[in-house]
Amino acid sequence: MLTCIIQYQIAHHKRAQFQTYARMWGEAIPRNGAELRGYFAPHEGSATLGYGIYDIPSLAEYEAYRARLAQDPLARAAFDLARDEQLLIREDRTFLHRIDRA
Repeated sequence: MLTCIIQYQIAHHKRAQFQTYARMWGEAIPRNGAELRGYFAPHEGSATLGYGIYDIPSLAEYEAYRARLAQDPLARAAFDLARDEQLLIREDRTFLHRIDRA
């Protein structure tokens, strides 16, 4: 199992729009095959960093998941919102695997 952590750099004064964006992904991600851990918006500290975290079985499954997202109307609406609102300055994905205790 892999965990994908998406770090978003949110445009200044776009926190409310980011929350709308996150709620959209909160529906689209699970219905397209990944297990959503959650979306996280700024609260204290940085006002421009947000995170989305989900699990996916493998990189091969990730590719199939991304293809499904490309066809999903809500996912496409989320992409459009980010573009139209100039919501995101940067978006970075990191894939991690958990190391269990011995």
